[in-house]
Amino acid sequence: MSRTHPTIIQGGMGVAVSSWQLANAVARSGQLGVVSGTALDGVVARVLQDGDPGGHVRRAIAHFPVPEIAERVLAAYFLPGGRAEGQPYRPHPTLTISPSRAAIELSLVGNFVDVWLAKEGHDGVVGINFLQKIQTATLSATLGAMLAGVDYVLMGAGIPKEMPRVLTEFAAGRPGRLTIEVESQTRTHTAVLDPVTYLGDAVDQLKRPEFIAIISLHVLGGYLARDPEIRPDGFVVEGPVAGGHSAPPRGKLTLDENGEPIYSPKDEADIEKMVALGLPFWLAGAWSTPEKVAAAVRAGAQGVQCGTIFALAAESGLTDEIRGQLLDELRAGTLTVKNDALASPTGFPFKVARLAGTLSEPEVYAARDRICDLGYLRQPAETAEGKVVYRCASEPVHMFERKGGDVQQTDGRKCLCNALFANIGMPQRRKGGYVEEPAVTLGSDLAGAHGLQAEHPDGWTGAQAVSWLLRDVAAPA
Repeated sequence: MSRTHPTIIQGGMGVAVSSWQLANAVARSGQLGVVSGTALDGVVARVLQDGDPGGHVRRAIAHFPVPEIAERVLAAYFLPGGRAEGQPYRPHPTLTISPSRAAIELSLVGNFVDVWLAKEGHDGVVGINFLQKIQTATLSATLGAMLAGVDYVLMGAGIPKEMPRVLTEFAAGRPGRLTIEVESQTRTHTAVLDPVTYLGDAVDQLKRPEFIAIISLHVLGGYLARDPEIRPDGFVVEGPVAGGHSAPPRGKLTLDENGEPIYSPKDEADIEKMVALGLPFWLAGAWSTPEKVAAAVRAGAQGVQCGTIFALAAESGLTDEIRGQLLDELRAGTLTVKNDALASPTGFPFKVARLAGTLSEPEVYAARDRICDLGYLRQPAETAEGKVVYRCASEPVHMFERKGGDVQQTDGRKCLCNALFANIGMPQRRKGGYVEEPAVTLGSDLAGAHGLQAEHPDGWTGAQAVSWLLRDVAAPA
C-alpha cells in the first residue's frame, strides 16, 4: 500500500474542539491535523464579538481573496474590546436550502479562517471534518475551506455519496449541487452554489482536496467504492465506541439498562474486506494506543484516526476548566462516557461524558428551557401544503409538533448546538441571566487517554500525542 498519506488522523470533534490551534500542531508533527467544520460561521461571528483576542481571525480574514466579503463580515460582527459584560451574542443568519447571501458569506469566511490558520507557518497537511447530517451548510463550508487550500475533506454521519462530485465541480470553478434530504418530500430538493457568484476570479485558486468518507461498515465502503462517480479517495472506519455521533446498531434498536444501544459483532467492519477495496483507510474507535496503531498498519490500514486523546490535548478548543475536570476524572478512574440513544436531535446515538455541571446531569438538563436558535441540526421537512419547514427534536415541543413532528421524538433530546458552543467558552446568555451549559463528547474507550496520562500526568500537547501514538511504527512525514 502507498505510504504517501499520514498514519495519524486527528479527529474533527464538536464545535471548534478540533480547533485550528490543534490542527496546526498536529500538521506540524507530520500527521493530518483536522479542524471541525461544524458551525464555523457561528464560531467566527462569536470570536469577533469577543474582540478577536490575539487578532488571529482578523489576520486570516486579511488574506480572504474577496475583500468586499471580508469587510462585510467584519463590519457586522467585530466589536473592538469585545461585548459588554453579560451582553448576549448577536444572532447570525442560518443556512437553509436556499440561504441568504449574508449567511453564505459568513460561512465562506468562517471555514476559510480556520483552515487558513491551521495551515499557517508549515507545509504539513490539514483537513476539515463535516457532518452529512448538516447538509444545508455543506456547500458554502466546503467552498470556504477549499479557498484556504484544505488538503483533505472528511465526512461522516450519513452516506456522503455526492461529495466527490461537489469537490470536483468546485475545483473546476463550476456550481456545486447537493441533494437535500427532506422528510415527507414529494419532490427533489437541491441546494446549488456557484463559486463564481461569490468569488469571481478567485475561483482560479481552488484545488480539489482528497475526500475521506467516514463509515462504520465495510458494506458501505464497498457500495461507495464500486462507482467512480461516488468513490471517495479513502475511508475512516469507525467502530461503535468512537466519540460524537455514531451509527446505530444494525437491525432493530435495543437498549441496555443504562439506555445505551446494544451492538453485536455484525456492527464491526471486516478489515480484510476493507483491504480488498484497494483504497487507503484508517481505523477509528478504540485504536488510540501505540500498540493499536501498529496493529492497524499490520492489518493493512493506512493508520488510525484518534479523537479523545486530542480532545484532551492542550491545544483543543475545550475550556481549561472542562479539560481540567476531564483529566481529574480520568486520573481518578471515575470518568465515564454514555452512548446516549436520545441526546442528539439527529436520531444518531451520541456519546456524552458524565461530568458535573453539564447537560449529562438530569437536573441540569431539566433546568434548561427548550430553545432552538442556532439550528445547525434542524431537519428540513415538507408540510402537507408542500412548504419546507425546519424542525429540531430539541426545540420547544409545541413548535416541533406544529411543524408536523412526532412529539415522542422530543423525549430526552438535548440542544447540542448551544451546548457545544458552551464547551469552548462561548455560551449564549439568556434573558434572566441563564447561561447555556456544556455537553462534552468523548469516545467510550479511554485506554489511549489513560496510557498517555501515565506518561504525561500534567496533560499533553498535540505533538506529544502524535509522538506517543507513533512509538511502535515507522510513519511517513
